[in-house]
Amino acid sequence: MARFFTSKLFTNVLNKSQKFPQHNAILIEYKLSTSSKDTDLQSNRFLKIYTKTGDSGMTSTFTGERRAKDDNIFQALGAVDELASFLGLAREFGLESNHPYTDHLQRIQCILQDVNACIATPYSSAREAHLKKTESDSSHVGEVEEWIDSYTNHLPPLENFILPGGGKASSSLHVARTVCRRAERAIVPIVREQQINPETLKYVNRLSDLLFTLARYAAKLDGRKETVYLRPDKK
Repeated sequence: MARFFTSKLFTNVLNKSQKFPQHNAILIEYKLSTSSKDTDLQSNRFLKIYTKTGDSGMTSTFTGERRAKDDNIFQALGAVDELASFLGLAREFGLESNHPYTDHLQRIQCILQDVNACIATPYSSAREAHLKKTESDSSHVGEVEEWIDSYTNHLPPLENFILPGGGKASSSLHVARTVCRRAERAIVPIVREQQINPETLKYVNRLSDLLFTLARYAAKLDGRKETVYLRPDKK
């Protein structure tokens, strides 16, 4: 699942590293050579998305450790990757209606890449160099809390259970919220085993609260009335 490139094309020449997300949402950092010889090679070669190294059901963490693809680490990586994808869909619906929160969703997608980098670097096999590249930023949690407070100020008090709905933008945010909760549940056992920084769990937990708030806000922006839960009458 994780792709680690060792080609001579990626030599330590540039001062600035470039980060590219792979299909499994792990950031792979490499540096491109600027020599004329390597530049010519780059024009004639390309990176293949498939490596065949995972055909047996095993794959690698960022530390190079091989684990089964259904290991807790990769369950969490997949859930966070899925969350980032649903946020991309929610952002597109938001853009269609010129909603003001779309930049926040894109920033969250970027932060989730960093969350996955942290998850892919379990303490049991990580060296100091790995941890420095994937350390968590605790300020992200406070940022999400500020956004929650800000959007909540534009909403009526929550007095009932809200049913998912309220238009495409709102509904897609509700879906992202539920996927976020699943990602949180996938991260819990890794944190319990003290394999990663617990700040990742705190961030994803707070993120689901933000997505619920944004879903309500999107419904309001689209002029849709929130559908509240009513206990069904017995037939």
